[in-house]
Amino acid sequence: MTRVVGGSESRRTSGFPAELTSFVGRRDEAADVRRLLSVGRLLTLTGPGGVGKTRLAGHVAGQVARAFPDGVWLVPLAALRDEAFVPHAVNDALGVRNETVRPPLEILVDHLRERRLLIVLDNCEHLLRSCAVLAGTVLTATEGVRVLATSRHRLGLAGEQLFEVPPLPAPAPEELSPSAVDSFPALRLFADRAAAVVPGFTVGEANQQAVARLCRRLDGLPLAIELAAVRVRALGVDQLVERLDDRYQLLTGGSPASTPRHRTLRSAVDWSHELCTPQEQLVWAWLSVFVGGFDLAAAEAVCAGDGVEASAVLDAVAGLVDKSVLVREEHGGQLRYRLLVSLRDYGLEKLHDLGEATDTRRRHRDHFARLGAEYEQAWFGPDQEEITERLRIDQDNFRAALDFCLTTPGEAQHGLRLASTLWFHWVASGIWGEGRHWMDGALRAGARPDVALTRAMWAGALTSLVHSRSAAVLAGLDPVRTAAVADEELPVPAPPPVPAGTLGPGRARTSTAGFVVLTRVELACTLVSRGRAAEAIPLCTEAVALCRAHGEQWARSWALRTLALAHWAAGQYERAAEHARACLRLPYTVRQHQSLARTLDLLAAAEALAGHAERAGVLRGAVDRIWHDIGGNPVESPRPGRPRPAEHHARHTLGDHAYTLAHRHGGELTAEEAVAYALGGPGEGGASGVRTGSSVCTGPSVRTGAAPVAGERSAPDPAKAPAPVPAPAPPSPSTADPVPLTRRELQVAALVAQGRTNRQIADHLVIARRTAEGHVERILVKLGFHNRSQVAAWFSARPGA
Repeated sequence: MTRVVGGSESRRTSGFPAELTSFVGRRDEAADVRRLLSVGRLLTLTGPGGVGKTRLAGHVAGQVARAFPDGVWLVPLAALRDEAFVPHAVNDALGVRNETVRPPLEILVDHLRERRLLIVLDNCEHLLRSCAVLAGTVLTATEGVRVLATSRHRLGLAGEQLFEVPPLPAPAPEELSPSAVDSFPALRLFADRAAAVVPGFTVGEANQQAVARLCRRLDGLPLAIELAAVRVRALGVDQLVERLDDRYQLLTGGSPASTPRHRTLRSAVDWSHELCTPQEQLVWAWLSVFVGGFDLAAAEAVCAGDGVEASAVLDAVAGLVDKSVLVREEHGGQLRYRLLVSLRDYGLEKLHDLGEATDTRRRHRDHFARLGAEYEQAWFGPDQEEITERLRIDQDNFRAALDFCLTTPGEAQHGLRLASTLWFHWVASGIWGEGRHWMDGALRAGARPDVALTRAMWAGALTSLVHSRSAAVLAGLDPVRTAAVADEELPVPAPPPVPAGTLGPGRARTSTAGFVVLTRVELACTLVSRGRAAEAIPLCTEAVALCRAHGEQWARSWALRTLALAHWAAGQYERAAEHARACLRLPYTVRQHQSLARTLDLLAAAEALAGHAERAGVLRGAVDRIWHDIGGNPVESPRPGRPRPAEHHARHTLGDHAYTLAHRHGGELTAEEAVAYALGGPGEGGASGVRTGSSVCTGPSVRTGAAPVAGERSAPDPAKAPAPVPAPAPPSPSTADPVPLTRRELQVAALVAQGRTNRQIADHLVIARRTAEGHVERILVKLGFHNRSQVAAWFSARPGA
C-alpha cells in the first residue's frame, strides 16, 4: 500500500527482491545516479547485459526511498513480450486495480496524478516503444512522479538523462598491492563469490595477480566474474585463468583488446555452457521458456518425456544450480528456480538452434493450462487462499503461455480457453481489465467464442452489475418507493437450482458452484434495488450457508455484503452492521483491498444510520484511503459532489468540524488498523486504540479461519420482516414530516417520555442496549433536540399521547 499525504508510514519500496548476495562497489556510480535523479524526472541506466544495471537500480532505489513519500516501485519487464501489456504490468506492480474496461494507461495516470513516487522500469530494451509512450504520458500528466529505467538502449524521449553503467574496475599489474582487494571492486566481487563455493577463499599476495588478470580478461562484467568464480572449486585460480586465456586466444585471434564487452559476456556464458553435461545443456535450453521462476513439477512437465525420465530432469536441475546457471529460491516454503535474464536469453538461442522452441513453449502452455483448469475446479472451496498465492507466484508464466497462444498461428483458441478459465482470478483479484486484454486479443487472433468465454463474460458482467447496484442503493439514486409499488405484481424469479451432488457437505466441488451462489446474490441485489429488501434476505442467507458448508470465502463475501445491504435498505442498521463485520472476518476480504473498501463502506453507512456518527466518519475516511491507494472506486457515484444520505446524516449529527476530524483519522489508518477498528463495534474494547475527537474507539484483533462467524445466522422470516424503507435523509425544518419518526422510534420516544433509561428501554423492547442508544440518538437528531426532556415534552404534546 502506498502512503496518502498525511497518512501513516508504509513500506517505502515494493517489488524489489531480497538481496541474496552482497552488493559490491558502485559507491561513486550510486552517488551519480542519485544526483541525476534529483535534477531530472527520467533517467535511463544503459550498458551491456551482465554489467549490473538492475542491481544498481535496486540499490539506489533503497537509498532514495525517503525522498518519495508514496514509495519506490519496481516494474520487471523482462518476462513481457506484448508491447500493449506494459501499462497492465505497471498497474499490477503498483497495486492499482482495474475492474473496468477503461484503458490501463488512463487508469494509471489517474492514480499517479497527485502522488510523489519513483517507478523503476527494469529491462526495457525489447519494449522500447511502449515504455517510451508510458513514461512520456505519465511524466507529462504528473508533477511528482519520476522514472528510472534500465535498458541496453535509450528510450529516446526529450529530457531523458542517460547514465552508462561502467564495468567494475580491475587493477593493472602495476596497481597491485596488499590492499588491492579493498580498492578494486572487481577483485572484491570475485573474492566474495568464490568464498561462497570454497569456504575460506581469499584474494591475497599469492593469487591476486591471477585474479586481477582474470577480471581484466572478463572486462569487469559482474555477471561474467560471478560465473567464473564458481569454477574455482573445480579448477583453482591459476588453472581457471590459463583455460580462460586459451578460450580468448581462440575467439579473438590473439587480440584480447579487440573484444567488445558483449562478446566478453557471451564468451563467459559459452564457457559455462560447455562445462555442463549434454543433459544439463538440453535442460537449460528447455527451461528457458519459463519466466519469473518455476518449481520442480513444472520443470518435469516441460522437460520430461520422449525418453527423458523425471529423475534425469532432477539431476540436471541440481547440476545447473551447482554451476550457478539456475538460482535457487524459496517462496512461502516452496522451492523454486530461476534463470537470470542473460542466461535465459542464451538458453532461448540454443532452443531455437535445436528447432524445439515451438514444441517446448507448447508443453509449457499445456502445463499451465492444466493448472488453470485445476484451480478453477477447486476455486469454490477452502483452497482459495493457496490458489491465489500460486497464481500470484506464477503470473509471469501464465502470461507467457497466453502470449504464446496469441502470437503463434493456430493457437488462439487455446489462448481464449486459458484466459476464460482464469475468470475467477481476473474477477476476484480486481484485474478484470487484464483478463479482457487476453480474451479480446485471442478473439482478434482468430479464436471463436465458446462456452468458456461465455462463462467468463457472464461472471465479469454479473459482478460489475452487483457493484453498481449496491453503490446506487447506498447513494440513494434508485426510486425505491416507486419501484416497490410498480413491482407489487412482479413475481420473484426462482434462482437456479443447486446442481445435484455438488454442494452438499463433503461432496465434490465443481466450477459451476460459484455461479450458483453468484446468481442468488445478483437476484438479491436486484430485489434490494427495486425496494424489495425483505425478499432478498433469504436468498443471501442461503448463499452464505452454501459457502460456509465448503469453507469458501470469495462468493461468501459477496453474499454477506448483499445481505448487509438488504438489512440496511430495510432500515435494520444494526443487523446490517453485524453482517458487514462478519464479512470483515473473512481473510479474503482483508487480503483483497477492493472487497475490504466495499465492506467498510457498507459498514460506515450502517453505523451512520444506527446512530454511531463518529465511527461512520472514521470508517469512511479509511474507505477513501483504500480507494486512493488502489486506483479509485470504479462505480463511484455519478454525482461525487453530493454526499450520500448516510454520510450526510453522520456529518449533520457530528457537525462539519468533528466529522472532518473523524474522517481524517480514518484516512491515517492502515488497512489492518481499519479492520481492527471496524470489528471493535461501538463501546467494545479492543486493540487498535484509534483516537478520534474526544473519545477513543478500539477494536479487537482480526480473526482468521473459515469457521462460522458472528452475523451469519439465519435471517428472520421474510413475512415478519419490516417493510423496506428508504434511508432517512437529515431533517429539514421546512420540509420535515410533522411526525418524522419511524414506528419503532415512536415506541422509544414513548418510553423516554415515561422516564425510562436506555437499559430499561432495551429490556422492555428486547433489543440490545446500544440499539436503544442508537434509536434515542436518531430521535434527537430528527427532532432537532438536545436532551431527553425535550423528547418527553414533544411526545406528551402529541395528539392522542
